Amino acid sequence: MAVLVGKKAPDFTAQAVVKGQIVPQFTLNQFHEKKYVVLFFYPKDFTFVCPTEIIAFQEALGQFEERDVQVIGVSTDTEFAHWAWVNTPRNKGGIEGVEYPLVADTNKTISSAYDVLTGCYDVDVDGSLVAEGECIAYRGLFLIDKEGIVRHQLVNDLPLGRSIEEALRTVDALQHFEQYGEVCPMNWHKGGKAMTASHEGVAEYLSN
Repeated sequence: MAVLVGKKAPDFTAQAVVKGQIVPQFTLNQFHEKKYVVLFFYPKDFTFVCPTEIIAFQEALGQFEERDVQVIGVSTDTEFAHWAWVNTPRNKGGIEGVEYPLVADTNKTISSAYDVLTGCYDVDVDGSLVAEGECIAYRGLFLIDKEGIVRHQLVNDLPLGRSIEEALRTVDALQHFEQYGEVCPMNWHKGGKAMTASHEGVAEYLSN
């Protein structure tokens, strides 16, 4: 598993569905120096854990927007599958009402660049390309700052849903550090006590 923290986030151009409409040339780079990005990967459209996460991100979208964060979802499904799912009512298995971009990584290059693709390709004894396992995305999440640098990454196995609250907490921690230069200790939440990155700062924090 590649660690992308501290490195430039891989850019991409792909088809996406935004506010129920297909966008043919959606890029990550359009948010450079403009917004933070929470980029998350999920396995498949029309499944089970995935809609709980996708809808939860939509319900918390205002909180991300208040923090100047663009939320983007990615899976290896086609843009037409995304479009159909977004335009299917929730009581019929859809995610109607999701407005943030869902990117179609149909050639799997984005998932590969972020190293969240399950399965692998190989060549058999006859020289034929074969796939071992299903090549879909793990539940990866990447927080990218305005300079395009990955500051946080989390990768869950397919059955394990993520925490929207933790994603927001991590955004808050990064923005607190950027604004005040203070580091954020374990279980820190916005408005909580942070500390300076020094032995004196640790001692003061632990003494209170």
